Amino acid sequence: MSAKYEPKTALGRFINSLEETVIALILGLMTLVTFLNVILRYGFNASMSWGLEATTFLFAWLVLFGISYSVKVTAHLGVDALTNMFSAPVRRILALVAAAICVFYAFLLFKGAWDYWANFANLPQTEGRWFPTGFEEMKRTSYRGWYEVLELPMPEWLRWVEPLMNDGDHYEKVPRFIPYFILPFGMFLLLFRFVEALIAVMRGETDSLIVSHEAEDAVDDVRHMNYEE
Repeated sequence: MSAKYEPKTALGRFINSLEETVIALILGLMTLVTFLNVILRYGFNASMSWGLEATTFLFAWLVLFGISYSVKVTAHLGVDALTNMFSAPVRRILALVAAAICVFYAFLLFKGAWDYWANFANLPQTEGRWFPTGFEEMKRTSYRGWYEVLELPMPEWLRWVEPLMNDGDHYEKVPRFIPYFILPFGMFLLLFRFVEALIAVMRGETDSLIVSHEAEDAVDDVRHMNYEE
């Protein structure tokens, strides 16, 4: 049975609270933007043209950020009906294999996410099909930091990125490398969490990777309700 995540240090508790706060903030911003757009549309026959795009980006951040967080707190659903048929040593071996596969898969996702994001961040992509063997040689024609999103206007407090990414030219919309940053960042967090899970299995702290037993918990809740009646 997988153990519930409980941070053991002050730093761990701080990071855990920070992640939960960021997720709640993103969800709150999505709700606020959508609510305001509804009020403007039906109450004043107007709308924020950038509202849908902003909500889309926020939803992407919520999903990609939440994937790694769910790995950490073992909130992802899994099926362990087969592995529970084996003895504890065999289950541990199977968990190690599963964790190693997840680490490899997350590493590929991280590489692909970096290569895609680098296109818009004036940074070099990695070379190599499966594993990075280095970074490509950057040319002036490779710089794509001037790419903008479609509708989301550029906030004034972000103007400091213009001399760094756009030769000082004025951005009318938010540059794509900003909302797209969640791709490598989210995949790095996912890789980090799977490495943590692999280490936990190797240390014998758990014999399961990311199994959430929601069905069993629901049955237990119903059973307790019946007993109380």
